[in-house]
Amino acid sequence: MPRIVREADATWDGNLARGTGAVSAATSSAFAELGFTLAARIGAPGGKTSPEELLAAAHAGCFTMSVAGELTGAGQPPGRLDVRCRITMDEVEGQGHQIVHSALDVRADVPGADAAAFAKAVEAADQGCPFSTLLRAAGARVEVQATMQGGV
Repeated sequence: MPRIVREADATWDGNLARGTGAVSAATSSAFAELGFTLAARIGAPGGKTSPEELLAAAHAGCFTMSVAGELTGAGQPPGRLDVRCRITMDEVEGQGHQIVHSALDVRADVPGADAAAFAKAVEAADQGCPFSTLLRAAGARVEVQATMQGGV
């Protein structure tokens, strides 16, 4: 795979408590001006996003592609993969707030696959997913729960 570089832009106006920010995809223009605020980060989203939600989306997307690649490479391409990621940020003594956990819930429709082959593909995907690797290297725990439908 070639070296990949992507960019996003973020702006912030005002103080932390009452300010507002926006993030845009600079490389693809796939999204623009997604609003984020401290209130959305620590409380009810109110139609805004947060860095943690964006990280969860990125980890879920990366992991989905990783599982699809492993299954396809094993000759058992998925019919459909649904992955939900839950990112947890918590206070770590002496280090402030840190991302401490990422929980991935994988639901897969893999026609013709057996449970053992599916489990092997999910494990390999977890080991090969760049976001899982990044989070673990940063000290966060990564957990994967996987359920397969449509197998043999």
